[in-house]
Amino acid sequence: MGGVSATSPIASLEAATADLEPPLAAVDLDTLRANAADLVRRAAGRPLRVASKSVRCRAVLAEVLGPELTAAGGFAGIMSYSLPEAIWLARAGARDVLLGYPTADRAALAELAGDTGLLDAITLMVDDAAQLDLIRAAVGSDTVAPRICLDVDASLRIGPLHLGVRRSPVRTPEQAAALADRARAAGFRVVGLMTYEAQIAGLPDSSLAVRLVKKASAREIERRRAAVLDAVTAITGPLEIVNSGGTGSVELSAAAAGVTEITAGSGLYVPTLFDDYRSFRPRPALYFALPVLRRPASDIATVFAGGYIASGPAGSSRVPKPVWPKGLRLLGTEGAGEVQTPLSGAGVPEIGDRVWFRHAKAGELCERFDRLYLIDSDGSRVAVPTYRGEGKCFG
Repeated sequence: MGGVSATSPIASLEAATADLEPPLAAVDLDTLRANAADLVRRAAGRPLRVASKSVRCRAVLAEVLGPELTAAGGFAGIMSYSLPEAIWLARAGARDVLLGYPTADRAALAELAGDTGLLDAITLMVDDAAQLDLIRAAVGSDTVAPRICLDVDASLRIGPLHLGVRRSPVRTPEQAAALADRARAAGFRVVGLMTYEAQIAGLPDSSLAVRLVKKASAREIERRRAAVLDAVTAITGPLEIVNSGGTGSVELSAAAAGVTEITAGSGLYVPTLFDDYRSFRPRPALYFALPVLRRPASDIATVFAGGYIASGPAGSSRVPKPVWPKGLRLLGTEGAGEVQTPLSGAGVPEIGDRVWFRHAKAGELCERFDRLYLIDSDGSRVAVPTYRGEGKCFG
């Protein structure tokens, strides 16, 4: 592709994939490793649990967790987003998988119950007694004792305002203790507690008002989490897991009393949604390239595909961002299209050239590609399958 400066962060990816036909997705391994090291630094000695939904590639999970997908270099354990995924990872060697969300997959629960290795490696997430009943019915035995973690709501409430995501109905120490007591009485092993403060971890520092709300929320959840933890451990005894945080709030979680581990995942690839945080310097590691197919005008180039829209509220923050050649932008009247995406700007590339993009959310890009090209500092590359490339779709 003409015009890529040797000093551009894209240059090594472009050179290493020059013989390949786009669309393709590539990872700068040096940057990914630097991001992993920075997450460990920010965690200040607390182990980091990798959020698999933000990675969706076993080879990248192994890059930070080691070949057994369990622990290495400040990272320990996986937070999965689906029980079939957790079982798949555990059968691949992972010994510590925390399910980040409740499950209603009865077939997967029955598979879990039938394998003592899986029962010891996987921790289920619950926030409702009805989930306990569903799990117990699915496992089909009163003697099987699944490991469970309690999901406690970490949103900030100011009067009628609810600032944060809608997750768990469990909020108070009394509610958490009651659920822990119910779980123990039903034969579950209560081993953990999680608070995910999405309004801190997932919200860019876009204004003074946002930063003030995030500070207030951090103070509130730290006080409430301590009270919840006291109430739960009075019933269960010490917990193995007290999980908190996300890429955008690693430091806050690391400084919080009682927290034993911090979840992070997006900080490895660093998608565009993490460009405006003050707590760390974004280093994008994952890009994708699309070929130019048309030149409908002197200042417009149309690339193949591109409509890789991220989840969340619809808007400009969820669309992919062209980053090379510099100065290109999506057309407001068309946006990123399913089979073609027009781009405007000065010095648009020629037919057959490539345009490199970044995605808005980390692991979701892997649902569009069956492989990632990992590019090392010496320019060597290795193709590794994404979850999709391994024939896996976990929802």
